[in-house]
Parts: sequence; C-alpha cells; structure tokens
Amino acid sequence: MPGKLGRPSKERNALLINLASQLLWYGKIETTAAKAKQLRPYVEKLITKAVNTYDDNVEFEVTKKDKKGKEVTVTNVKDGPKKLAARRLIMAKTYDLQEIKAFNEKKSDFKARTADVQHPLMDKLFNEIAPKYAQRKEELGQGGGYTRIYLLGERRGDGAEVAIIELV
Repeated sequence: MPGKLGRPSKERNALLINLASQLLWYGKIETTAAKAKQLRPYVEKLITKAVNTYDDNVEFEVTKKDKKGKEVTVTNVKDGPKKLAARRLIMAKTYDLQEIKAFNEKKSDFKARTADVQHPLMDKLFNEIAPKYAQRKEELGQGGGYTRIYLLGERRGDGAEVAIIELV
C-alpha cells in the first residue's frame, strides 16, 4: 500500500522520526526509495518551521551579584514565543540525538564543548541548518526543496530499490 510502508501507524511514525533525526544529524542517509519518498515531506516541513522562526530571540538584562558581592548586569538571550513553539513541535517529531566524542578528543575537551548544549540536534537545526536555508531562500527566492533523493538501483539481497536522501 502506498504511503504506509507496510507497517502499523506506531511503527511507521517511529521509523519516520528515526530517519528524520538521522538525516538532520548526518545530512545524508541511505535507505529504501519508498522510505526516502515518505521522509522527504516530513523533513522539509520541520526545516521550514525552523527557517521561519530561527531568528525569534528575546534579549533581556539581569542584575546578579558576583562572588565579591558586586552587582553585575548580564544580558541573556532566550527563545521568543514562535521559536519556542517551533522548537517544541520539532522536538516532538524527532529523537534527541546525543553528541559523540571525536576519535582523538580528550574527555575534558568533550565535556567543555558540550557543557551548555542540552539538545544537540535542536542546536544544529536552529544554529546551522536553518540560517543556511534562510540565506538560500533570500538569494534564490525559493522556500522548500531542502532535500534531494538519488536512486541507486536494487539491493542485492532482496531486490529493494535503494536511495540516498540528503540535505541540499
């Protein structure tokens, strides 16, 4: 049956969430053509939501006392209401992937790099992917079209059509 991938809805939703998370994290995945075709609109809607709201930030000043008792004014930046709603929606439709320590990276360097990051996939989506596609939207005047599917042919074991889906 087209559009159902031969699975019940819970399994199908879990599969799409997993594939979308992996695609956003790695930028390119290999899967079957049917799964890639189902994944494309799912991921493009998430990216569009991020592109439309990534720059909605609220800045405010907070007065704190430091260790010496001196009052210090600090500027904090938080998500605006639209960005917060988009972030929560996207978090509901993706899995939270964790940052992986690099091969030659020391444990202390890894902890320092990831100390203030609670949700690495959301950070990557809103700080890297969304600004890139927003700039592309301004230059080319087109929104959408964030993914590309390459058909590779049939898989040797079962004859399933294999494809690569990647972010453009």
